[in-house]
Amino acid sequence: MLNPPAQAPAPAPAPAPRGFTLVELLVTLGLMAILLAMAAPLLTTWTANARVRSVAEQLGNDLRLTQTDALRRNRRTVFALTNASPALNATAAANGSRWFAQALPMLAGETLADQHFLLASASARQNKVNLSGPAVTCFNAVGRPVSHTTTGLGQDCTAPTSATTPLQYVVSSTSGNRPLRVSVFMGGQIRLCDPARSLAAGAADGC
Repeated sequence: MLNPPAQAPAPAPAPAPRGFTLVELLVTLGLMAILLAMAAPLLTTWTANARVRSVAEQLGNDLRLTQTDALRRNRRTVFALTNASPALNATAAANGSRWFAQALPMLAGETLADQHFLLASASARQNKVNLSGPAVTCFNAVGRPVSHTTTGLGQDCTAPTSATTPLQYVVSSTSGNRPLRVSVFMGGQIRLCDPARSLAAGAADGC
């Protein structure tokens, strides 16, 4: 009589999953805290630099809009910094934390109305960045920066004196390390650049 085949031994039960010990958990949390502490300053700097770029790009675009409106309206326009609330004929101020743009009177005694107000922004103040530059920049009917002594904004416009000495606006942040510059050249070119980089050395975004 044949013996029945021997049965294979039952598999050993799988070991129960092992969790973290308290020591392992504390070590992991400690390493994470160290990495976060190291990354926080870099993140703060990166965020500040991103805000600077955002404001500088808007500043450059609004200068171009002011210039374009001078061409479209065939009359002088003015881009002005101010510390007041941006409004028609608001008092201009060098290094102001806000800006606005409007048309200028074509004739002595002309009264400006709402349709002469072009744009307004508090972007620099809202993003907590510093803005330095001339109180007013005027564009003539062909889009070039010009001197103008009757802006009615408490400041006179001064045009660039040469092709190599543009009007300059600088946007910066105390928490950042990459200030940016917006330049308005004699011929009407408006350019955003990075002073930390050199155009002469081949950096397309350099100053």
